[in-house]
Amino acid sequence: MEREGDRPVPRGHSEEITIDGEGGGEAEPAVVKLGVWVSNTKSRRSKLTPDQRQQLAELGIEWA
Repeated sequence: MEREGDRPVPRGHSEEITIDGEGGGEAEPAVVKLGVWVSNTKSRRSKLTPDQRQQLAELGIEWA
């Protein structure tokens, strides 16, 4: 939300993130298919727990 504001995420959008290695190992880059995740989560929001919806709302996700 901070970087892009309130713009919709296209389904094909991916983000590269860094994941810390297990046991303090070397950090590795990973690609997250953010657009697919948002689309799937939004379409299945009725199956989210109240805690999950609350956490998304705190992140500024209006449909949560």
